[in-house]
Amino acid sequence: MAKQRQEDGKGVLDLMPLFAKELLAGGVAGGIAKTVVAPLERVKILFQTRRAEFQTTGLLGSAIRIAKTEGPLGFYRGNGASVARIIPYAAIHYMSYEEYRRWIIQTFPDVWKGPTLDLVAGSLSGGTAVLFTYPLDLIRTKLAYQIVSPIKLNASGMVNNEHVYKGILDCLAKTYREGGFRSLYRGVAPSLIGIFPYAGLKFYFYEEMKRHVPEEYNKSIMAKLTCGSVAGLLGQTFTYPLEVVRRQMQVQKSLPSDNSELKGTLTSIVLIAQKQGWKQLFSGLSINYIKVVPSVAIGFTVYDSMKSYLRVPSRDEGAVEVVTNKRTGLPGSNNIK
Repeated sequence: MAKQRQEDGKGVLDLMPLFAKELLAGGVAGGIAKTVVAPLERVKILFQTRRAEFQTTGLLGSAIRIAKTEGPLGFYRGNGASVARIIPYAAIHYMSYEEYRRWIIQTFPDVWKGPTLDLVAGSLSGGTAVLFTYPLDLIRTKLAYQIVSPIKLNASGMVNNEHVYKGILDCLAKTYREGGFRSLYRGVAPSLIGIFPYAGLKFYFYEEMKRHVPEEYNKSIMAKLTCGSVAGLLGQTFTYPLEVVRRQMQVQKSLPSDNSELKGTLTSIVLIAQKQGWKQLFSGLSINYIKVVPSVAIGFTVYDSMKSYLRVPSRDEGAVEVVTNKRTGLPGSNNIK
């Protein structure tokens, strides 16, 4: 009986299309990684957007302030929206990376299957994932930006002239009423400009480092964690100012009225540097380093582990398998878009 169940289980996995397995693996990886670092993400967003209130207190002081103001659950404010966004984002990100990579190999059979391929496929997949999930990232930032105790709410749902969002759907509805569909994509330009190099470099460094890991350590969890950590740190350093611009553009409606309006990515970078100082463009970077190490490392490690569990072939094997199926007309040929 147990053997029969095992065979049935294998049958289900074998029937799953390759892209579906990659979607599932990516979604699980993203959800786990994001939840682990949620408290640091909350503090980082406050550093990036509430300069006067939090930057002078430091990491520990900011954590104490959140704990006193909102309690332990305050560290997870906006995490529901974050996880709701990261699961489809990571699923699309990882899956589209694999699909773009296979598509490039199919379209250009003589292409060099090295780190440059990972850089291009990673960049394209990052942009694809952002376009599909950006409104959820915007909502997550707005919810995390709030600092409010229930006893401070007035009858109109306002406190200190700020909108108070009751949850994901309420924030989504109010944001849409502010400016229609375009308001749901406020700050998307720096996101796209930033994600192309970041996502590309992240996959580039991760795959390149894995190529230099001795064969006997290829399946080691520690080796994957180390490669993922370094990949995340290097990728984030080059693109961090764009993230600061994006966050400030996302919460601009909630900032004091005397703040200059941010318009355009490059103009906003110059404006922030002039009005708030160049250091503001790297505000929260130290926290981000602490966050990126476990986040990217856990993400890549869980993704690779899930792929092994789901019996996903290696990237080059998968590309050969799909090409072969396409030529012979076997099931699975529609896995490449």
